[in-house]
Amino acid sequence: AVFNDPIHGHIEMHPLLVCIIDTPQFQRLRHIKQLGGTYFVFPGASHNRFEHSIGVGYLAGSLVQELNKRQPELFISRRDILCVQIAGLCHDLGHGPFSHMFDGMFIPKVRPESKWKHEEASLAMFDHLVCENALEPVMKEHGLVLPDDLVFIKEQIAGPQNTVPLRQGWPYKGRPEEKSFLYEIVANKRNGIDVDKWDYFARDCFHLGIQNNFDYRRFLKFVRVCEVDGKKHICTRDKEVGNLYDMFHTRNCLHRRAYQHKVGNIIETMITEAFFKADPHIQIQGSGGKMFTISTAIDDMEAYTKLTDHVFEQILYSSSSELAEAREILQNITCRRLYKCVGQTQAEERVEVSQEKLLDWAGCVARSRPQNDLQNVTLQPGDFVVHIINMDWGMKEENPINNMRFYCKNDPTKAYHICKDQVSKLLPERFAEQLIRVYCKKTDERTMEAAKKNFVQWCMDRNFSKPQDGDVIAPELTPLKASWAHNNDTEDNDEEDSQGGRGWAAVNGGQEKAKTRLF
Repeated sequence: AVFNDPIHGHIEMHPLLVCIIDTPQFQRLRHIKQLGGTYFVFPGASHNRFEHSIGVGYLAGSLVQELNKRQPELFISRRDILCVQIAGLCHDLGHGPFSHMFDGMFIPKVRPESKWKHEEASLAMFDHLVCENALEPVMKEHGLVLPDDLVFIKEQIAGPQNTVPLRQGWPYKGRPEEKSFLYEIVANKRNGIDVDKWDYFARDCFHLGIQNNFDYRRFLKFVRVCEVDGKKHICTRDKEVGNLYDMFHTRNCLHRRAYQHKVGNIIETMITEAFFKADPHIQIQGSGGKMFTISTAIDDMEAYTKLTDHVFEQILYSSSSELAEAREILQNITCRRLYKCVGQTQAEERVEVSQEKLLDWAGCVARSRPQNDLQNVTLQPGDFVVHIINMDWGMKEENPINNMRFYCKNDPTKAYHICKDQVSKLLPERFAEQLIRVYCKKTDERTMEAAKKNFVQWCMDRNFSKPQDGDVIAPELTPLKASWAHNNDTEDNDEEDSQGGRGWAAVNGGQEKAKTRLF
């Protein structure tokens, strides 16, 4: 079958992949927005997990076939290629309504003890899909060896399947160690450079109206497998290192501009609250006629198959009194009556995120009244929502490109490491940061003004960074904190330089002393 995809053009799919696509479990992905609540902010972002999954299946095949053509000595079989394509196609089967909102916000709120992630459901849904549609004989007809190849497909999606960690040796069962590079195509645990990212960068940028500066087609031209410390890894040409830094920069831009957009995030918070209130009252029939709720459907794939973004409309258009609260929240979203962002700041040290911490901080913001505040507005902990957003390059504090190896033209068999300093002096010093955002549920002018002042006072008390609009919303407060003075700005630096370096040191030193005296 040939699909006409807006991103990759006309792509051909193996008949076995088409059999997988033509199942209710896969077709369900047509009804799950790729970017969740972001569609409420970016009017073009209406694409779904369905087309992304087809794109990843196609790119997985393109990469493995490119390696096979360039390096026949790798002995990549037709079976290997098919398994890699299936893994790409099925890697997101487990996403819930509104994609990452479901496993990132809703499940942690309603089942805080659960460590559930969508990859877990992808494996369960894949097994369910194969079983329900009697695909095992079809897979065998197309040359797959079962159960080994099913294990291999699932390992590519979610890593090693054995629950007992192996201290040494090869943790995977689907393929031997000499084919280790096959595990770096769909979901690369080593450095995050994989076809899943290539598709969503291109697809999301296209639909968001944001420029994508990473060209996966170029990357495919330079990709090859080299031996590194006795293991075979996917490597690229030395001259491509700058493009990889661009790729992670693109990822960061997408998070800043779109995925972590302050309005998109609060809409997802409101949808989460509505789902939380509706959860006990939504009934989904699963296996054996048993009934499940939104939050328990993840335990039963028959019920989960029926759970998509449509639950939003189900609540919105319901008429039962028990869904009244949830319905009102969704009506507010529809009419754009949203919670408002009070401000954003950053902590000195990394904060561990938990539901308790967020609730505790909401209470602290409500209580952080500036001493000279005469507004007479009463603020409650329940009026505030606190978000802690982790921004990184996909590997926490680590630079993922440190885990990539490069080869040069002279000897394509030898792979080596390229340090950040060898690339450019303009690259980031750090690869992770946290943003702390506070929203207020009451949006009238007086409450918002008081809430913003509380927020600035809270940032001062906690020694957080100065909010960008701090001087505007609380001009009477910001001068009280010496370390928030403006002498770190470039303009001031230039001024100090023109007057000689000693003045700068003295000013800065004086400030530091003031800081220790006051706080």
